[in-house]
Amino acid sequence: MKSYIFILLLLASQCVLAQTKPAQNPVIFADVPDMAMLRVGDTYYMSSTTMHMSPGLPIMKSKDLINWQMVGYAYDTLTTVDAMTLNNGKSTYGRGSWASSIRYHQGTYYVTTFAQTSGRTHIYTTKDIEKGPWKASSFQPSYHDHTLFFDDDGRVYMIYGAGKLKMIELNADLSGVKPGTTEQVLIENASLPSGTGPGLPAEGSQLFKVNGKYYLFNISWPRGGMRTVLIHRADKITGPYEGKVALQDLGVAQGGLIDTPDGQWYAYLFRDFGAVGRIPYLVPVKWEDGWPVLGVDGKVPETLNLPASTGLIPELVNSDEFSRKKGAPTLPLVWQWNHNPDNSLWSLKARKGYLRLQTGRIDTSFFLARNTLTQRTIGPECTGTTALDVSKLKEGDFAGLCLLQKNYGLLGVKVSNGQKKIVMINAGSGKPVEVPSIALSGKKVYFKAECNFRDKKDVANFFYSLDGKTWQPIGEQLKMSYTLPHFMGYRFGLFNYATQQVGGYADFDYFRIEDQIMK
Repeated sequence: MKSYIFILLLLASQCVLAQTKPAQNPVIFADVPDMAMLRVGDTYYMSSTTMHMSPGLPIMKSKDLINWQMVGYAYDTLTTVDAMTLNNGKSTYGRGSWASSIRYHQGTYYVTTFAQTSGRTHIYTTKDIEKGPWKASSFQPSYHDHTLFFDDDGRVYMIYGAGKLKMIELNADLSGVKPGTTEQVLIENASLPSGTGPGLPAEGSQLFKVNGKYYLFNISWPRGGMRTVLIHRADKITGPYEGKVALQDLGVAQGGLIDTPDGQWYAYLFRDFGAVGRIPYLVPVKWEDGWPVLGVDGKVPETLNLPASTGLIPELVNSDEFSRKKGAPTLPLVWQWNHNPDNSLWSLKARKGYLRLQTGRIDTSFFLARNTLTQRTIGPECTGTTALDVSKLKEGDFAGLCLLQKNYGLLGVKVSNGQKKIVMINAGSGKPVEVPSIALSGKKVYFKAECNFRDKKDVANFFYSLDGKTWQPIGEQLKMSYTLPHFMGYRFGLFNYATQQVGGYADFDYFRIEDQIMK
């Protein structure tokens, strides 16, 4: 009996320890870059960058700054120019919409961004940030890395630029630049506090007003150094501003300030972490002499005095069986299309319990094909698995599972000379290399991709199965690389495109993601 009681007490103590385990950095081990954040009451909302993906400008929600869930997107379609629809050989990889600003003012939520693809500054507004609807407007020009700011006197501003930071006043309804006003240079050389000439001039502006003072956050990258947090402070929004280095550790930078209902302060920032992308960190903030002091003794802590993470699944990534109850959303928010989709060529209704991807045009390459359905990879390791029926593919079709970045990996079924073959293409070297194919006689096949981002190892392995139980490796290990032409972490993707004739389709039975790989 004593030993039984001891075991119960031990288990109980382990449960308590698990419940009191502190939060860890990074707070999200996935590509959630350029965060902007606000708190309304006891709820935090965050926007981020997804560039060329559609829908775009994701909105996330949290009650504790650690456990985040998707609640929606500010837009379904950024613009319909050829580059966003992958028409006429054009694409917008690495562009689309970039760093956003999120604000709450007089009962309305504002999320703003800018886009090289459209050449415009985009404004999205809603009364209900979790349910929408969102109202979209835009104006020229495209204000780079801007921060939207509603001042106490009712005036509205945007601060923007790189190195030389400028400010413009907007109309009260944010319909454009206020007539009769001109841009003002706020800081001639915002990079100066970080030392010698910058590899990356100060950008990523986010402005906050605390106790009557204005605090402007920026990121800089001094030549030969690391990404650095800069803060400039002023008594008036127009300046003059005095600046200092606020944090220089692990390259964790770009973001701003957030406070908790009980008076704690944090800075939300991100870190470049190789192929998985730019991953969010939180650092505690204390105030000294009117300045926010970031980190613990100037360092980014591994643990935080916040609730532990319950994991990324199912809040920012999720498995999908492609079964829908009546009235349910067609696709969970974790999914995004690679560029604007052609909605006439995919379906969850054509075959119950399956995602159907049908071809509607001839494409010359994987990158220019429409309707690749994607979601994030996660670290430190993860596995994505799918099963698909390829019986209705046509000559020249290629359908399967991918890891999407410039140096991609593809595993799929190709139809060539009337024969179906399992094909793996490895573009880890920068050039696609097709490994010897394997004949496929059945109509259903299973594919798996395993990603290892631990300590920036950044490798992936692909597997196939004919029964979903016994897995065979295929091809060479993919060396994953974060490249600027695509400017985002690797994504799992489901694809099907035609190279010879249209009308073929692949039926995907499921996509399943796990936060581990086979040992």
